[in-house]
Formats: sequence, structure tokens, C-alpha cells
Amino acid sequence: MASAEKHHILERPTFDKPAKLLIVVSPYYKDIADNMVAGAKAEIEAAGATWDLIEMPGALEIPTAIGISDRRSNFDGYVALGCVIRGETTHYETVCNDSSRAIQLLGLQGLCIGNGILTVENRKQAEVRADPADQNKGGGAAAAALHLIALSRKWGSQSKGIGFKPASENILLAGDTDGNTTA
Repeated sequence: MASAEKHHILERPTFDKPAKLLIVVSPYYKDIADNMVAGAKAEIEAAGATWDLIEMPGALEIPTAIGISDRRSNFDGYVALGCVIRGETTHYETVCNDSSRAIQLLGLQGLCIGNGILTVENRKQAEVRADPADQNKGGGAAAAALHLIALSRKWGSQSKGIGFKPASENILLAGDTDGNTTA
């Protein structure tokens, strides 16, 4: 079993306008999921934010649920919670890799997601990581989502003028004869 080494924890972010998060959990291992949800709820509430909760059958469905929710709702961020315990087949690697990769891709698209899907060798490791009084990975995932929301709000209205410009802007810029472009 891995030792719980001390590590630095960032101060909880503060918000001018309360944040609203969706906790998406797979209760495949219900007792572990319940502990992770308890830790996530406590962290979200301590930041003055609100939460809603949905359940999915397994870890592979969590990113899809987040993607659907992002397109059809108004959450500021998401907390992905679940547990995958290594078994006798390669299914473990598929579930761990694909759920993690999908969550990362959603994050790179701008979604604020705290990934708390545990990937462990055995039940004891999961119990220690899920326990709010021990490693509290549910609370840690919620904290990650809150920090991403704070960053998104900080820079949300700023633009560096990068990316594609409409064709009409390119024509205007091409007609500028003094070598300066204004975008």
C-alpha cells in the first residue's frame, strides 16, 4: 500500500458569484462512491458553491454524461467520481485509460473538471483514498474543479486575438497599407 506522504494543498478559491458544479459519480462500488461524494460535497459547500448529483453505471459513461451536461445545462464545472479496481483482465486498462483520456479531452476544450476516478490495485487502496478523513480524493477532485472555475472566470473575458478570423476581417487587414494590423 502506498504511504500517504504530506503534500501542499492550495488555498480554497473564492468567488464573487457562487459556482455551480455537477458531481457525476459511478456508484459501482457504492461505499467507496458514497465516501467520495461526501468529500466532494463538503469541499464544494465550504467554497460557498452549489452542487447537483447524477449517477452513471460505470467510469466509461462519466465523460459522456459531462459532455451532454455541458451542452444542455449551465454548470460552471464538474467533479468526476468513481473507482476502478484492477481485475484479472485487460478491461481495467481500457476503462482507466479511456475514461481519463476522455475527461482530459473535455478539459482541453475548456470544461472545468476535477477527475476523481480512482484507479487502484485493490479495495483497501480505494477505501483509504475515498475516506474523507484520510486521503479524501473526492474532496481533492472538487477542489481541482473549483480552482479551474476560478481560473476560467479570471481569464474568461480576456482574449489574445488568437485563432481564426472571419474572412471579412482578413480582407480589411490585407488592405492596411502602413504595415500595421488592427484586430
